Amino acid sequence: MNKLFSSIMAISLLTATAIPTITEAASETSIVRKDNVIEVHKSPTCGCCNGWLKHMEDSGFNTHINHPQNLTALKNEMGVPANARSCHTAISKQGYIFEGHIPAKLIKQFLDNPPANTKGLVVPAMPVGSPGMEYNNQFMPYSVLLLNDDGTVSPYAEISTQEEQY
Repeated sequence: MNKLFSSIMAISLLTATAIPTITEAASETSIVRKDNVIEVHKSPTCGCCNGWLKHMEDSGFNTHINHPQNLTALKNEMGVPANARSCHTAISKQGYIFEGHIPAKLIKQFLDNPPANTKGLVVPAMPVGSPGMEYNNQFMPYSVLLLNDDGTVSPYAEISTQEEQY
């Protein structure tokens, strides 16, 4: 009986000391960060925006949705050029702007190491096959552009295949 009791106590002690270490390691390697919160401004009737929101949430982002009366005024205020606009505008906790159907992995990459003199990323229009714009397994290659502080855009990434988005 003493041997059994000693074994149970040893296992309990090992488990109790290992759990905090395992939890700590999991939180350090997790792709979900506490600052992955974005405010998304969109029309309440836009279905493709809902698909993109699901993609973002499935990728570890917490989304807060807003339906502004005048989405164009918001885009103007944020400095999104007219030729780089899409159906929704997201703003990170850090104040970066993400316009359109940008893959979550590229938003994470940008937030981990924001390039100097930039204020975000844009995917102009609504490319078929981009996150939220999936349709009958069709895909159209597209560019993800940097939104520079001076209001211009420049290349950030090229998405050539559907698989590159995930």
